[in-house]
Amino acid sequence: MPELSHRARQVLYHCVTEYVATGEPVGSRTLAKKSGLDLSPASIRNVLADLEELGYLRQPHTSAGRIPTDRAFRLFIDALMHVRELATDDEASIRERFASLEPGQDVMRETGKLLVELTGTAAVIVSPRAETLVLKQLRFLRTGTDEVLAVLVMKNGTVQNRFVTATVTEAELQRMHNLLDDVVEGRSLGELRDLFERRLQSERVQQNELRRRAFELGGAAVQEAADSQTDLVIEGQDKLLEKPEFHDADHVRQLVTALDAREKLIKLLDLAMQGKGGHVALGDEVGDLGSGQLAIVGAAYTARGQAAGTIGVIGPTRMDYPRVLPLVAATASAMSEFMDRTDGGRKNDDQE
Repeated sequence: MPELSHRARQVLYHCVTEYVATGEPVGSRTLAKKSGLDLSPASIRNVLADLEELGYLRQPHTSAGRIPTDRAFRLFIDALMHVRELATDDEASIRERFASLEPGQDVMRETGKLLVELTGTAAVIVSPRAETLVLKQLRFLRTGTDEVLAVLVMKNGTVQNRFVTATVTEAELQRMHNLLDDVVEGRSLGELRDLFERRLQSERVQQNELRRRAFELGGAAVQEAADSQTDLVIEGQDKLLEKPEFHDADHVRQLVTALDAREKLIKLLDLAMQGKGGHVALGDEVGDLGSGQLAIVGAAYTARGQAAGTIGVIGPTRMDYPRVLPLVAATASAMSEFMDRTDGGRKNDDQE
């Protein structure tokens, strides 16, 4: 595809911003009046025709103006738009909301509600990958002659229960608790999984039956917990239904189907973990979700310096990207700070 001239890029920029603002097809007279371009309506009309021929615009019918295509939005996001600075009020709202959160609260839902308030569209939050969760305490309870219940208490206040096959006495469990207490606290599930595996390969552990059995039991509990499925929280679905793009019954049905496709949404949001800042997937890039009418703006948040999960918003392709991108990025940054504050410091792997 040939590179667009400076004039064509200017016209396309103003066409996209006008369409985002109004939701109506954009005509040459409107652009001549509102864009500030030193071009006549006739000159703008010629440029619009060229952009349509190149696949950046489409015309719903001959008497209407033109609508940007997915290709136009992609070029706008990648090369034309000017991302706005975060408004002072928005920055304060984000800071105050996360300062008020406490470990054990439903942080995913609270973050989703915040993004809905800030952006006016639905929010999607991928919970931290299980292996990044930091363990505070690990306890085992005998539930049968050859079974124990592993209770994993996380630093963020959540609790996971896992049944593990093991033949062990109450006295042995108490000694194992004493042995594991100093090992588990302050480490993530992924770190503990790797640590237990390394310890079990050492000669010192193999020669000590209690230590070996303790690490085998801990490793079994942590392995299953670390591999558990990622959760997805969606807030503000009603905001999407208010958008004009989803007023008719077919589009509502497609939207509901898209929001139910959780695995696809998680995969799309995971794309944001591959780079810094926000990531936008729109139109054909989201596959058959919403019949190409949806866009997802996502950003990764971290825990202890490692990518943990993603947050984002989902809305129609006609989204105010220059405003939404910094809002999502700032919320992800605040989430990262919260995760570090509630997870505490990192242990040295050589510690026992």
